[in-house]
Amino acid sequence: MQDCAGVVPVQSYFIGRIMRKIFIAAAALLAVLPVFGQSKSFRLGQWTEIHSSILKELNRSYVDSLPVDRIMRAGIDAMLENLDPYTIYIPEEENEDLQMMLSKTYGGIGAIILKDKEANVIINEPYTGSPAAENGLRCGDEIILIDGQPTKGLDAKESSDRMKGKPGTTVNFKVLKGLTGDTVDVAIVRERIHIPDVEYVGMLDDSTGYISQSGFTDKVSEAIREGYHRLKAQGMKRLVLDLRGNGGGLMNEAINIVSLFVPKGSLVVTSKGSDPASYREYRTTAEPVDTLMPLVIMVDSGSASSSEIVAGAIQDLDRGVIMGKRTFGKGLVQTVRPVVYNGQLKVTTAKYYTPSGRCVQAIDYSHRNEDGSVGHIPDSLTHEFKTAKGRTVRDGGGITPDVEVDSPSYSRLVYSLVLGGVIDRYVIQYAKQHESIAPVGDFHFSDEDFEDFVTFAREQDFDCRSSAETLFDQMKKELEKDGLADNMSGELKALENAIKIDKEQFIRLKKDEIIPFIEEEIAVRYYGQEAGIEIRLRYDTQLENALASVPEAFALLR
Repeated sequence: MQDCAGVVPVQSYFIGRIMRKIFIAAAALLAVLPVFGQSKSFRLGQWTEIHSSILKELNRSYVDSLPVDRIMRAGIDAMLENLDPYTIYIPEEENEDLQMMLSKTYGGIGAIILKDKEANVIINEPYTGSPAAENGLRCGDEIILIDGQPTKGLDAKESSDRMKGKPGTTVNFKVLKGLTGDTVDVAIVRERIHIPDVEYVGMLDDSTGYISQSGFTDKVSEAIREGYHRLKAQGMKRLVLDLRGNGGGLMNEAINIVSLFVPKGSLVVTSKGSDPASYREYRTTAEPVDTLMPLVIMVDSGSASSSEIVAGAIQDLDRGVIMGKRTFGKGLVQTVRPVVYNGQLKVTTAKYYTPSGRCVQAIDYSHRNEDGSVGHIPDSLTHEFKTAKGRTVRDGGGITPDVEVDSPSYSRLVYSLVLGGVIDRYVIQYAKQHESIAPVGDFHFSDEDFEDFVTFAREQDFDCRSSAETLFDQMKKELEKDGLADNMSGELKALENAIKIDKEQFIRLKKDEIIPFIEEEIAVRYYGQEAGIEIRLRYDTQLENALASVPEAFALLR
């Protein structure tokens, strides 16, 4: 049974001013409880009976054979969606996906693939040290056959499923090598692949250690501990723990990470459910590695769940400073429970609260920003809480940083190039043409390289409209609905011509935005994920600005 962190609105309970009212209320409550219990059980029994009756009638009367599996899963999913986004059913055949979610492990060869249905499987990125990498598979290689079966005609999931399997078993490939064009047979013994949550450990300068953490799966706290000791040996005087984009995971790993930096016995988080017996305080139980070193936690709107437990505890205990942008706002705890036929139910069982008593869930959970994070909530709808040293913090949605630092913004074109796979496809072509690149510290994407990318991207099919063009298209549709477009045709045409920009021209205009993404992806293909982080740090203006504000930030804790 695993607990994962999550979100629910905070409830307030009021006590009457005199004992007589308390006794009257208690007596009334005791009198009503059996009725409510009976009503709840009756409604549940009624629903079960109706559900069973409908299925029986459908099975007897429906014109075609009943697609039981499909309607059963659709019914379960629809039911759970009415509760919250995090309560989900996992049938037995998807248990491997559950293990991937909880531990980031699976049986396979250790490679990310690119797959169009009518093309071969293309190796996009073999993980460093994986069976794929150890057997010579590299970015740009094409898998023609998997265990004798052609890959053309398969979709990405079908291909991935054939490549995965029980560790210790062998999978046979026929591979078209990207660099040489040779066709070779490759037999690979599958292993238990673990995708690490700690993506990077290194020194930013002579005194600043940096750890980038992407998740909270099993034993990540041990990796953070090891990273701390490695950086300490290199002269670290302050530590940056980067939780930007970290969507969370196991609550106990969040508690273990906090325990590295606060005194033993410190309160980290409290969980409360509908059952009073579910109330539980989680305190640190291990001796810390360091309670004095300056600690910076970087967060943004993608930092959720266990990331917010860590950030909230560090902030409430005044152990370090939180910098960046307000976090996502997920304050629900999920527990994985077994159900019949070897299925699993990941069910929301409690809310969690930081040491000061805050719940990080948005007050209005149904209204969020486009990225899912909480929107602006006026102070009048939130409550004040106090940190260990008496600083004021507020609830209402996510963890608000001690020092807000703007994150970089990107044009719509860059999102299209990244999410549309254009940069990935270009990097695969690049890897087929370059056997090696300069060491990551010296590697830069040249002007000549960028011209090559422009030529490539110009021929790709992707949405290259600017934000202005998309807004214009929406406006034009609304005018057409209202019957006003014909009367404004001249003005609309003039505006369209004024804001329209050629694809190639637009790509060149956004060169400085695009190059960091290409450099990072190329570095990953040749040197692994850590190299990609090194490139990312090269352009990380938000982190740079945060570090420049560290002296003033720590003055808040005095």
